[in-house]
Amino acid sequence: MDWLAWIVLGGVAGWLAGIVMHSGLGIIGDIVVGIIGAFIGGWLFTQFGMPGVTGFNFYTLGVAVVGAIVLLFLVGLVWRRRANA
Repeated sequence: MDWLAWIVLGGVAGWLAGIVMHSGLGIIGDIVVGIIGAFIGGWLFTQFGMPGVTGFNFYTLGVAVVGAIVLLFLVGLVWRRRANA
C-alpha cells in the first residue's frame, strides 16, 4: 500500500509542477516527473544543507514539486535546443 501512496504523492507533485511549468505531459507523465522530481529535489535540498525527502508529508511534497520543476525546466531546455538545431 505504501507504493500506491508514493505514486499519488508523485502524481500530485508532478501535476503541480506541470501547472507551474505548463508541461502538458498528461497524468502518466506527471506521475513520472513527480517521482523523479522527488529524487532530484531530495538531492538538491541535501546539497544546500536541508533535509531531503522526510516521509509522506507536505514538506516532502514541496521537495518533490521543486525537483519536478527543475526536471521540467531542464527537459524544456533540451527540447528547445533540439528544435532549434
